[in-house]
Amino acid sequence: MKVRVLVADDQDIVRAGLTMILDAQPDIEVIGEAANGREAVALARELRPDVCLFDVRMPEVDGIEATRQLAGPDVADPLAIVVITTFDLDEYVHGALKAGARGFLLKDAPEEQLVAGISIVAGGGSLFAPAVTRRLIERFAGSRAIQPSPGLDELTPRKLEVLRMVARGLLNAEIASGLIVSEHTVKTHIAHILRKLDLRDRVQAVVLAYEAGLVRPGEG
Repeated sequence: MKVRVLVADDQDIVRAGLTMILDAQPDIEVIGEAANGREAVALARELRPDVCLFDVRMPEVDGIEATRQLAGPDVADPLAIVVITTFDLDEYVHGALKAGARGFLLKDAPEEQLVAGISIVAGGGSLFAPAVTRRLIERFAGSRAIQPSPGLDELTPRKLEVLRMVARGLLNAEIASGLIVSEHTVKTHIAHILRKLDLRDRVQAVVLAYEAGLVRPGEG
């Protein structure tokens, strides 16, 4: 079955370009378009797409609030949302991730990255590209006060180390190699971490790690 996508962007040319790229894929179908956040929320609730692709800055209701309404912590059946943005919108990206977004892409991302990202999120994953996500998080993380997080003190030293490695942008295979364990063991650790900290996905784990001071901007 095709991945059903809703695209929301207030710029007609951007929205048309995204739709054209996605509709050209044999396994993706754009089922709706919205020019503002209010329309995006209404269409998303009506159509229940597999993935929503939202711009951050939209009139009436911005992408962050639209994300919160559709995927926030109080939403019983959250939708999968990917936010598209540019490098100068770091704080907006952070707000979107906290609001429940599964990840984000840059507007100038290659077509193959956009297509792959939609497929990853549709499959239940998070769009966490180390080369992009880590840079954006690090740009604002250094200026934010460290926030205590309930549950961190209950994690074992090994699970804390796994969380730090995730926050540094390492893939499961790289974490497994560094800890000399199997990828299955790494996946089990990450699942336990998410459950213990009441996190929805890997992206939220990265944000929490920076906010809690487990990882500092610039650490390798």
